[in-house]
Amino acid sequence: MAHVPGEHSLAPDPAPDPAPVDTHCPYCSLQCGMTLRPVPPDGETGGVEVIERTAFPVNRGALCGKGRTAPAVLSSRVRLTEPLVRRPDSGRLEPATWEEALDRIAEGLAAAGRAHGRDAVGVFGGGGLTNEKAYALGKFARVVLGTSQIDYNGRFCMSSAAAAHQRAFGLDRGLPFPLADVARTGCVVLVGSNLAETMPPALRYLTELKEAGGRLIVVDPRRTRTAEQADLHLAPRPGTDLALALGLLHLVVAEGRVDEEFVERRTSGWPEARAAAMAHWPELVERITGVPVPDLRKAVTMFCDAENSMVLTARGPEQQSKGTDTVGAWINLCLATGHAGRPLSGYGCLTGQGNGQGGREHGQKADQLPGYRKLADPAARAHVAAVWGVEPDALPGPGRSAYELLDALGRDVRALLLMGSNPLVSAPRAAHVESRLRSLDFLAVADVVLSETAALADVVLPVAQWAEETGTMTNLEGRVILRRAALTPPPGVRTDLSVLGGLAARLGWEKGFPADAEEVFEELRRASAGGPADYSGITYRRIAEEDGVFWPCPERAEESARTGTEGPHSEGAERPGPHPGTPRLFLDRFATDDGRARFAPVSHRPAAEEPDAAYPVLLTTGRVLAQYQSGAQTRRVSELNEAAPGPYVQLHPLLAERLGAAEGVPIAVVSRRGRAVAPARISRDIRPDTVFMPFHWAGPGRANTVTNPALDPVSRMPEFKVCAVRLELAEG
Repeated sequence: MAHVPGEHSLAPDPAPDPAPVDTHCPYCSLQCGMTLRPVPPDGETGGVEVIERTAFPVNRGALCGKGRTAPAVLSSRVRLTEPLVRRPDSGRLEPATWEEALDRIAEGLAAAGRAHGRDAVGVFGGGGLTNEKAYALGKFARVVLGTSQIDYNGRFCMSSAAAAHQRAFGLDRGLPFPLADVARTGCVVLVGSNLAETMPPALRYLTELKEAGGRLIVVDPRRTRTAEQADLHLAPRPGTDLALALGLLHLVVAEGRVDEEFVERRTSGWPEARAAAMAHWPELVERITGVPVPDLRKAVTMFCDAENSMVLTARGPEQQSKGTDTVGAWINLCLATGHAGRPLSGYGCLTGQGNGQGGREHGQKADQLPGYRKLADPAARAHVAAVWGVEPDALPGPGRSAYELLDALGRDVRALLLMGSNPLVSAPRAAHVESRLRSLDFLAVADVVLSETAALADVVLPVAQWAEETGTMTNLEGRVILRRAALTPPPGVRTDLSVLGGLAARLGWEKGFPADAEEVFEELRRASAGGPADYSGITYRRIAEEDGVFWPCPERAEESARTGTEGPHSEGAERPGPHPGTPRLFLDRFATDDGRARFAPVSHRPAAEEPDAAYPVLLTTGRVLAQYQSGAQTRRVSELNEAAPGPYVQLHPLLAERLGAAEGVPIAVVSRRGRAVAPARISRDIRPDTVFMPFHWAGPGRANTVTNPALDPVSRMPEFKVCAVRLELAEG
């Protein structure tokens, strides 16, 4: 991939060959393989059609509706194709040249820094940005702007699981094994995940598990399409997943099912964790969770009787103000039973966003530097500063987490550069976040569409999409894959890397921000070398030849001893020559100082907001099959809108009867933070004390208007998954 000359390569990449191009879906963390075949543009597809790519091992050709229709967002009918600047005289966003738009942004960011200090400038990234973009954005914030105020919407994805991984294992990777291992284990406990709607191609692994004689336990307050596939469905009250996990561990101890040899040889902290679990006896757990004691015992039998077992968590237990401890309790269950640190067993997290894993590994998270290094670590600062050509002391310290950064807008943070996120819809307490965005002195947004957040900006930049640029992503397995450009961006559209290069030049940094993705990746390799997420042995060529490469992957296998990867990542690590990558972690030792996994001595505590007389019902939120995240892209695809045209409130018939509600009648869901209105969807597939709303829409049905921003003290994850509400019949 050649470097394009000129002002930081602002021109688009040369048009690729019109032959079909193997690439990946732009949506979730499966990063399903697909092939794009160029077709004549017809106003609907943007010039490509999707065909199956059966050779890619993760999805083996299968795609959901979002993947199949992804080319629709490439159409000029729904996307941005020219910069927009808000004119003082009209107050409206109007077309502008790139030069004017970049000049305005550079001056807006610089002015805030001059007037209020460098930390008055904020940067907010996205879990869908490529590794190269995430890396460049973190570097831009810390080197060019000199601000500590950078975080990203991936904080809302799996930060609780990441914190629990670090605490227990010394390393965070969503799945410490390939997804294919799920089909080969004996029992899977799936906690707070509805794979049938959020990651449909992954459902085949659960189907194959059952066909091979394995068992599936699903933990979810709703009987979802995924729960319907389960051998056992546990439906706890929202916010009680921690008590449920502790109750299961209590039974493991009481029934003599602890793997004492594994605990003694490979863990630490068991006496304290055991004591905490024994305070959660089955009858108490039934009262807290609503899950009957016989079902608790049945779950323990299924999990422990299998030779190999796994626990997989997703947003359900993680998006809580005690999410880190909740995930820690499920990890404890795996450790106590010996279902960890060996093939076909273990704990894993199903990352949600397309690059939720890589996005935090390489620098756009408030406390991290590339390679998953800690920003507060002097050695990490020295290594990365040397790659960047700056002094370690010039790098700012850790900043605010995502919600805390959004909450500071218009006060401590006066100007914001936002890339690839739509917090006006996706953030908790969204009406408050909207007011904070409106209070900024200056807001610049780079996006592919005019999202609800972009519509508030002073400057909006139209940037290239997944099929128009090359770059790497890291999927939920830790597999680094390569998205290839199949199209040239339309005239007037530039890449995010080009944007950062142009802004850096205007702010005094002529070098260090190339637009060529492979050139950025080569620098990322050097910055990550020796870190926990070591990409130094990964190249574009290797990814293409091997269908992705699992990190950690030092440059050479013989460097494993020097980098510390020979222990927790032993699979092939000691072979001479190039490092083969690490599909399976922790087979010999965990990534802690002493090689032992650490139990977490955790106890149940209530949600930050429990029901009371004024707000007697629990609200939980989630996704639907045809929409994705804030819906900024999927709501622009007619086929997806026909399948899921708008929000709704799912409630049990008993709750509907007490309210006097009928199917389709507008219902107001009211919390201490605001009010959302959507039609009733009456179903016995939800607990009578709980209502559910999908969160993909803006406007009156915006679910996040009412959600609670209470934060986990460790991960800083907001409590999206549980808050107290009351229901009212709405007019209309």
